[in-house]
Amino acid sequence: MMVSVMNPAVLQPAEIPGYEGGPLTYQTGLLDEPLFWLGHLYSCVQSEEAEELLFGADYDAAGDFQRRLWERAEWPAFTVPLPVDHRLYVVYRTLADDTGTDYLLHHTDWAQVELLARDDGHFMGPGLSWTELVAAADNALPGGSTTDPHARLLLLLPAFGDVEVPDNAAGRLAGALRARTSVEDPETLASALLKDQGAPGPARWTTAGHSPSINDGEYSFRNPANRFALSADRLARVSAALAP
Repeated sequence: MMVSVMNPAVLQPAEIPGYEGGPLTYQTGLLDEPLFWLGHLYSCVQSEEAEELLFGADYDAAGDFQRRLWERAEWPAFTVPLPVDHRLYVVYRTLADDTGTDYLLHHTDWAQVELLARDDGHFMGPGLSWTELVAAADNALPGGSTTDPHARLLLLLPAFGDVEVPDNAAGRLAGALRARTSVEDPETLASALLKDQGAPGPARWTTAGHSPSINDGEYSFRNPANRFALSADRLARVSAALAP
């Protein structure tokens, strides 16, 4: 099964301050390719059962699609607008020896972008709680790659990790999988994805009073106990930008 990873409507995005690499190109057409989502969500599965549920009979086709995606010279980029001129970026880093996906947060007044999570062989994260993930998916703000909440939810899912998810989380995720992929059992896959939650696994989020939302993830930039964590002021502005 051969599916093109090229989109005739390719737009050149503005430079992301403090982020090097590229050339960056918006590839919104990829969001309409069911095979794109299988590769995008691959890091979210941590069991053979979940992997089988995700790929099904499309394993070879999805692998071929992802291989050609990573071989591109340009770096596919996607955006999700947030309130008050904040913006999330999802960038596919197509370096031959350092492929991966970066999840970034920026504001027009910031001198540099904040790296929330990195999905590659040295995964860093989680960068989003479930509440933050859903808020970004549902805000319906224009100006990004898509206003579709299903696409936004799946696009940001690999950056998510949260011990506490509401009872309706599986149904919400299953709806997105049903809308954007061709998986045969979206309900069972959604439950498996919420159980596995990617390479770092679930993290516990806490917010005390007016303090920033932080977590206890061993590989998270939003865990102040980590030596590589964001500074206190940067943690605060990230938390404010992502607040529902």
